[in-house]
Amino acid sequence: MANLSIKYLGAEFKNPTVLASGVTGVTAATWRSVVNSGAGGITTKSIWLNEHKGHKNPTIITTEHWMMNAVGLPDAGLEKAQQEIDEYNKTKPAPLIASVAGGTMDEFVAIAEKMKDLPIDILEINISCPNVEGEFGLPFACVAKDARKVVEEVKKVSGKKPVIVKLSPNVTDIKEIANACAEGGVDGFCLINTLGPGLYINIETRIPVLANKVGGISGPAIKPLAVKMVHDVYKATKLPIIGTGGITTGRDAIEIMMAGATLVGIGSAVYYRGLDVFRKVANEMNEWCDLNGVKDLSEIIGTVKM
Repeated sequence: MANLSIKYLGAEFKNPTVLASGVTGVTAATWRSVVNSGAGGITTKSIWLNEHKGHKNPTIITTEHWMMNAVGLPDAGLEKAQQEIDEYNKTKPAPLIASVAGGTMDEFVAIAEKMKDLPIDILEINISCPNVEGEFGLPFACVAKDARKVVEEVKKVSGKKPVIVKLSPNVTDIKEIANACAEGGVDGFCLINTLGPGLYINIETRIPVLANKVGGISGPAIKPLAVKMVHDVYKATKLPIIGTGGITTGRDAIEIMMAGATLVGIGSAVYYRGLDVFRKVANEMNEWCDLNGVKDLSEIIGTVKM
């Protein structure tokens, strides 16, 4: 059997599968359940400084090929998150990546400063939410100078915690954004976030299915785009990446690692294959490694021949 353990920014993962942000990761008990189902690590839902209301139901629609959501990043706020993180740390079974969100630079700085003293392994800043301070109201992830600035400011207050940034695919050139973040001192990346927004209409009522009308697209259909963008960012920056976006099988995971990912985020596949998808994917990766003479997963990272 191949060695599936992976080291990412100082944290040891028993295998490269990581619960993606926004999927089931709400409480310490849920995080432990996901680890018991085979995950190598956990990413929390995006945590806001204060309580953040999401969108009204219905917020999610799925087909066999894609999922569309307009959940709206609901969260009870930092105080509640601290309680769950402390509880998880009592019997911590796997590394914990804390994802944080904000609508202003000050919000990102304030929550990052508080996170530096919590028992988390990595801080992920989700810069794909709207930037209310921006000239055009675009997310930080869509404007290179804004992306760099938020990284610089967060790094000033995050202490020794490694900082990764979650990038949006909804840009003309993701390499430009990634390079700006690298110049700002980011330690790594998570990509991609959802594509879109998309629109799904009930043709009997002629009304959009989602209450928010439009939503972000995830699921198997976006995997080729995720693989390409991971490759682009890996080649541009050489920084470690959590590759996510439509990863459903062990072969998918191997593919995105060959593109340059070190860890593999799994989200929508929980719906398609059940909570034990993490164990299934890890087992499938092991089978592939055995068939292809791979002894250690580190051998395949970034090895695609372009």
